[in-house]
Amino acid sequence: MTEIERAAKTIREGGMVAFPTETVYGLGANALDATAVRRIFALKGRPSTSPLIVHVDSIEMAKDLVTDWPPLAEDLALQYWPGPLTFVLPKQSKVPASVTAGLPTVGVRMPNHPIALELIRLAGVPIAAPSANRFTELSPTTAAHVRAAFGFDLQILDGGPTDVGIESTVLALTPEPVLLRPGMISFDKIRQISTVSNAGESHLAPGMSSRHYSPRTTLLIVERGNVPDKGRGYYLARNRMPSSPGGYAARLYDVLHRLDRQGWDWIAVEKPPETAEWLAILDRLRRASG
Repeated sequence: MTEIERAAKTIREGGMVAFPTETVYGLGANALDATAVRRIFALKGRPSTSPLIVHVDSIEMAKDLVTDWPPLAEDLALQYWPGPLTFVLPKQSKVPASVTAGLPTVGVRMPNHPIALELIRLAGVPIAAPSANRFTELSPTTAAHVRAAFGFDLQILDGGPTDVGIESTVLALTPEPVLLRPGMISFDKIRQISTVSNAGESHLAPGMSSRHYSPRTTLLIVERGNVPDKGRGYYLARNRMPSSPGGYAARLYDVLHRLDRQGWDWIAVEKPPETAEWLAILDRLRRASG
């Protein structure tokens, strides 16, 4: 039996597996098994009020989890799936309330990673998976980040560093399209298909706490090098990171993980541009800074 076959068996039997997606590593369990899903919340220390995203390997599997699949969902899925785009739609009764924080909706997406897709296919069930970290802490973009959070008892499928590096765009389609969480599929790209309003804070999507994605070290967003004059800190200037939003996002969490281990009193990050392309990165930095 291969490693991924063992992982699929673990999922089917009600266990948890950490696995790579193109965004971040997920901590997965059978989305249709309420007991298995509760184990995710317990291990992460995640409040039951924060819903999970369900990962599927096909549009057909997604449709089987929801009561309505509007034309806009079909259009967007055909264009962006597999990829870092999550839809929030009315759920079927088979989806446990523990997955959706008791809400009548569920977030679904098809990840763009061969290991994730093969794991779902072999398990034969949709997989509920938040990021494989302790609640509110930095998301993992390597298997080593997951091991640092949970140790070696957790089964981890190592797919190397993730490509996108930050969490998916979350779009509610219930019924009017509303952007709940920005990601690297940008607001402007989605708006080419439909008018979308920015809802800001919402409990319909994960990762919406005022403090989230945070290193243990105090993180500050600064402009023009205006860093604190007290304590021992690190200034993450723009020229120390890739100049493109995609390159910056792919490296951000890994850099913050590394700096977080170095014992600084603070980490000051130079503020990225306030443009549509950088919206998701600004969102993560603002939440990381609390």
